[in-house]
Amino acid sequence: MAIQGFNYQEFAQNLTAQAQELVPQDFADNEKQYVVNTLLNFSALAGEALYNDTESNFNADQAMMITQIIAEWAFHKSVDLIRSKLPQEYWDPIMQKIAFTIFEIAKQTFKQGLPQDQILQLIEHHVKKTYLDALAELKDKGFISEGLMEQASKQSNIDAMMQQMNEEQAAAEQPQVQADPAQGAVPAAQSTPVQGGSSPKVMKLATVALLFQKMKQEKVQTFLDKFNPDDASTVIKYMGMQDLGSRVSVSTTMKCLNEIRTNLPKPQELSPSKIVAKLQKVTEGIERQQLETMLKPERMKVKRLVFNALEGEFYEVAPKVANIIATHIQDSV
Repeated sequence: MAIQGFNYQEFAQNLTAQAQELVPQDFADNEKQYVVNTLLNFSALAGEALYNDTESNFNADQAMMITQIIAEWAFHKSVDLIRSKLPQEYWDPIMQKIAFTIFEIAKQTFKQGLPQDQILQLIEHHVKKTYLDALAELKDKGFISEGLMEQASKQSNIDAMMQQMNEEQAAAEQPQVQADPAQGAVPAAQSTPVQGGSSPKVMKLATVALLFQKMKQEKVQTFLDKFNPDDASTVIKYMGMQDLGSRVSVSTTMKCLNEIRTNLPKPQELSPSKIVAKLQKVTEGIERQQLETMLKPERMKVKRLVFNALEGEFYEVAPKVANIIATHIQDSV
């Protein structure tokens, strides 16, 4: 039985329309069209497959979520492929492998009822692994050089968008117009206070709403999905206040921004020594013969990275790639 309330064609078109505004402006017209067409094709195919799936019993929300995940990764990885300078003849085969991987992992994890955060983390891990494996396969077959493989492996549109978000956050930290002191504490939308006797948590949510007002809706929704429902509702209320910037004092805003920035997790440092230590910890207690058997299907560079780490040495590969390999080994143990 088809999924009631899931119009996959319309949904795919809506996702494509949203993505058109996010395609890098420095791309040539044919490159922009490739990103848009890839997202449309893969989201439509995934949506159709889910719509006609009579065994998984997905509801409309689950089907839309899986389709959206495929669309988002289709966008990011097609951008990465274009920036990688790989010959265009290899773009579609790599994207097909990535889309198939996402579709299968998403179906399995949704069937198992895993938490959304865990599903997204698993999909991200497997997308990166599939992408790197596809690049390594091209290199091993002699289709691309090692230098081109390394260059392609370093592309990450997600990281670039996060950097842009940080820049937007920095812009949001610029002083806003101070509210008129004569007005006193300003009543917030729908009886939710902003100043006066407001709690620190409420003030932080109002500050987050200020930041979100300056961001694209697609990014905002990604972050709101990680909030608990009550906090997300409060942030949305504040975002609806057009004059929110003038209702919160500069000093309060800056204080909250500083507290938020202090509590943000620090970016992981991918130093060779840390990767070596990670691999040593992961393989601790595993006999060499058992490890050799486990790594037999892996590429030679993966084996060298692991066994060099056991000797306290780092096999020279891109740290980001090495960390993904270490995570893969950790998941396999």
